[in-house]
Amino acid sequence: MGFITTFLIILLVYYAIKILLKIFAPKILNYAGKKAEKHFREKFEGFNTQQQAKTTDEGDVIIKSNTSKNPKASKKVGEYIDFEEID
Repeated sequence: MGFITTFLIILLVYYAIKILLKIFAPKILNYAGKKAEKHFREKFEGFNTQQQAKTTDEGDVIIKSNTSKNPKASKKVGEYIDFEEID
């Protein structure tokens, strides 16, 4: 008798969860979608205002030089090692 009641309880919980998900899943997904849209909209507006602030007037000349008083040494990454396959 204990096995049958346990089995019926498991079936009841399974179908209850299935019905509740059919009812509430669209609402939960809609809420999550709106939150994601709001988040991306805020990030994009911040990016857009940064781009507008960086714009310069037409005809302005900007010269950026990369010269420095202490030139850096050549960038050697490492020593090359030639490997040979051993049969």
